[in-house]
Amino acid sequence: MLIGGSKEIKPDEYRVGLTPATVGELTARGHRVAVETMAGAGAGLADQEYIAAGAEIVTNADQIYQRAELIVKVKEPLASERKQLRRGQIIFTYLHLAPDPSRPAT
Repeated sequence: MLIGGSKEIKPDEYRVGLTPATVGELTARGHRVAVETMAGAGAGLADQEYIAAGAEIVTNADQIYQRAELIVKVKEPLASERKQLRRGQIIFTYLHLAPDPSRPAT
């Protein structure tokens, strides 16, 4: 499975869904992992650490949303991210949709 991690775009969010240690665990189990460049910078994690753990570094989040079968995030996907999700794609994240007034009614 191709697992992807992108930079969090919510203001003042510096955490990252995938750490290099997690990438190492996933790749050891046969998964491929793609991480957006600088995704871990806010948490003090460099692209080189992800590469050393077995991740492919991609230049933008679009590549993650287009290719990944599973996307790992910290925060709920914002409107611009939700537009990129596709049928059959899995998203693993903390969902706190109440503060987003543009979300569809349930």
